[in-house]
Amino acid sequence: MNVGDVGARFCALVCHPHPPSGGTMHTKVVYHAMKALSHFGLPVLRFNFRGTGRSAGVHSGGPGEIEDVRAAIDWLDRTFRVPVLVAGFSFGANIGFQAACGDARVMGLVGLGMPLQAGGRSYVYDFLSHCAAPKLFLTGAEDPFAPRDMMERLLRLAPEPREMHWIEGAEHFFAGVPGSPEPKLGQMQMVMRDWLRKLYFPGEITPA
Repeated sequence: MNVGDVGARFCALVCHPHPPSGGTMHTKVVYHAMKALSHFGLPVLRFNFRGTGRSAGVHSGGPGEIEDVRAAIDWLDRTFRVPVLVAGFSFGANIGFQAACGDARVMGLVGLGMPLQAGGRSYVYDFLSHCAAPKLFLTGAEDPFAPRDMMERLLRLAPEPREMHWIEGAEHFFAGVPGSPEPKLGQMQMVMRDWLRKLYFPGEITPA
């Protein structure tokens, strides 16, 4: 938990990728997403889904993890009494959106590397039509789990306000690809910061 600044006007939650595939709250993309949010002095909660790390329980493949996110939102609401921003990476993006869409306490959502298919798992997004809060979708242009044409068609079903950004030369984990090998995590973090500043902190001076 990053405690943030006294008087912060928002708090935030970041959800990690697929636990059986090695995803934890310490995954690099999750860490960089947390840094983008804490840049604005927000309290930011990262947690391990059930059965991951020292968390009790057993991975449920989705339903239980949705309840984990809802419990985390409840805790943030009780603790800070300010609107919540929810971000997630891969499995965590899908689960985070399912849990947060339609929750009046959630004022913004960030989906990083939202997958369509990965490791034999198919992800559904019929819940997107209920996501009225501002949404940022950020994906590597070379992400094999989110073909660009399919993802753009899908995300057009989500109501405005929404933004879709593709990081060129990046794969699912925002690492480089042949021909553009340098890591792209910094670019991912900058797009998040720019979007957050524009929507939630316009005109405010924040640390570089």
